[in-house]
Amino acid sequence: MTNKRLERRGRWTAEQERQVGREIRDAEARALQAIRGIPEADEILGTRPRRTERTRAGEVSRLEQAIHEVWLASKGRPDLKERARAARHAWEEAEALRWNLAMSGRRIAYGEARKLAGPFMDEADLVQEGFIGLLRAAKRFDPERAIRFSTYARWWVRAQMTRAIDHHGRPVRLPGGAVEQTRNLRKVIQEYELAGAEYTVADLAREVGIDERRARFLLAQGKTVSIDEPVEEGPRQRTLDHFLEDEEAVQPEDEAIRVQELERLREAFGALSERHQHVIARRYGLDDDRFRTLSEVGETLNLSRERVRQIEREALGRLKDGEIRNKVA
Repeated sequence: MTNKRLERRGRWTAEQERQVGREIRDAEARALQAIRGIPEADEILGTRPRRTERTRAGEVSRLEQAIHEVWLASKGRPDLKERARAARHAWEEAEALRWNLAMSGRRIAYGEARKLAGPFMDEADLVQEGFIGLLRAAKRFDPERAIRFSTYARWWVRAQMTRAIDHHGRPVRLPGGAVEQTRNLRKVIQEYELAGAEYTVADLAREVGIDERRARFLLAQGKTVSIDEPVEEGPRQRTLDHFLEDEEAVQPEDEAIRVQELERLREAFGALSERHQHVIARRYGLDDDRFRTLSEVGETLNLSRERVRQIEREALGRLKDGEIRNKVA
C-alpha cells in the first residue's frame, strides 16, 4: 500500500509519524532562530517558566507568544519585518504539520467516543473533544522516543474525553478517576450481561478493584432518583427536596394569587381618585411590575413616608368598599 493511500485513510506508519515529528521540530527551530536576539522575544523565552510550564507544550506555547510579540513589534520597526515574516512562516508550517499529525489519529477519537458515549455526553460531542486531545498530543509528541504517535495520542484523547464528561456531562461533578472507574464498572456489567451471568455489586467492585460502597455510589450517578427518597440515614431522615428547595423563591401558587389580585386592582382602579391611583400603581407595580417603597412613592409626590402610608390605606379601604366591588362586578 502506498504512502499516499495510507495518508488518505489516516493510517500512518511509525516512520511517517516520526518523520513528521522531526519536520515539526525543524520548523520550530527555524522560527526560534529567526527571532533570537530580539528583545521582545528574549524577554519571553528567557523568563523562568512556572513549574506547570516546564514541559514540551509550555516551551511551544512560549515560542508562539514570542513570535506573536515580534510580529506586533515589526509593524513599527522596518528592520524586524523580514525576521518576523520568516518566523511566522516557519511557525505556520509547524502548525500545519501538527494538524496533519493529529488528524492521522482521528480514528482513535471515533473509537474512544464509541466506548465512552452514554447518558452524560453523546458520541458527536466526544469526537470533538477527542480532536482536541489529538492536537494536544501532537504538540507534545517527541519523535525520538520509542513510542508511536497513535499509541501516545490515545491516552490524551481518553483523558480529554473523560475530563469533558466530568466537567460538562454531569449535573454533579466527579473527579477524573471516578469517571474512569464508573466507565470500568459499566464495562464489567456489559460483560456479565453478554455472558448471561448473574452478578452483584460486590462482584463488580472486585473486578474493578474498588470497595463495594464506592461502587454503589458511582453506579448511582446519572440515575433518576425520587425527590421523596430519603438521602440520610438515622431517625431524622430528610428527602432530596429538603436540600433542593429554595425557601426564598416565589411559590407558583402564591404567584398565581398575586397576579389575580393585581388584575382585580386594575379593574377597580377607575373608582379611585387620581392621587390614590398614583400611590397604588407605584406601590404595587401595576404599570411596570416594579414594587416601590413608601419613600420612593413619596419622592414623586413630594410627600412624607407616613402621608403616603395614609393615602395607601385610604385607597385600599375604598377598594374593599362594597360599592366599588359592585361596580366592578
